[in-house]
Amino acid sequence: MGTNLVGRPKAVYDAALRVLDTVQSGDISARDALAQTLRSLIELRDEDDGRMQGLLERLASAAGALPLSTEAIFAVIVQHLALPGTSRLPVLLVSALYDAAHGLGEQVKPLRGHNAADAQTGALGDVEIVLEDQHQVVTAYEMKDRPVTRGDIDLAIEKTANASVLPDNYLFVTTAPIDPEVAHYAKTLYEQTGGMEMMVLDVKAYVRHILHFLHRHRGIFLDAYQQQMMNEPDSAVSRAVKEAFLAMRHAAEDAA
Repeated sequence: MGTNLVGRPKAVYDAALRVLDTVQSGDISARDALAQTLRSLIELRDEDDGRMQGLLERLASAAGALPLSTEAIFAVIVQHLALPGTSRLPVLLVSALYDAAHGLGEQVKPLRGHNAADAQTGALGDVEIVLEDQHQVVTAYEMKDRPVTRGDIDLAIEKTANASVLPDNYLFVTTAPIDPEVAHYAKTLYEQTGGMEMMVLDVKAYVRHILHFLHRHRGIFLDAYQQQMMNEPDSAVSRAVKEAFLAMRHAAEDAA
């Protein structure tokens, strides 16, 4: 055909070209090629669904056994976060931690879509914590899968300046190394903002600390985190990432 398709994984694009070449040569009709492609996609979907359902059923059958330790749960999370395509997970982690802490007087506002910009939604952060039965945001979290910059902090100040009530805390949670100068800059803004605490936190250290704080509720956290992950569209958390978590959790519970 003389056409080049470029993308990743390369093998998929090479295979697509071979199919088009076969159709063009007349070895197979376009109708039959389309039918076979759809049949293969349905078979792959059903295979994925079956594998996912099998993992969920095996985890459900283990309910009632000795729950994973806090450190074992943390190890699964760290291993899972190391996978590619997990940038949405820190948002779900923080949300699930607050679900586990239910009863402390604070709760998570409903999460917005992974591709919803704060400027469009009017949100102060990726995760917003409110007092129970109230709408006032007391803590805003902004998640970053890159280093936090002074520009990020200045932008957060601009957003909160227009809020009807200033949040008590504005926390950046990042999967990247933290620049000490940026972390120090955030801490110096308490008086300038009129009493809003700003901090830059490492996601792993943050989750580990809160997990130990909520040790008696660790099972609630793990189930809430898993459920939130399963509820995310595949465009936000891929099926491969979801399945990997289930497999990792199953392996950890088998080894416990």
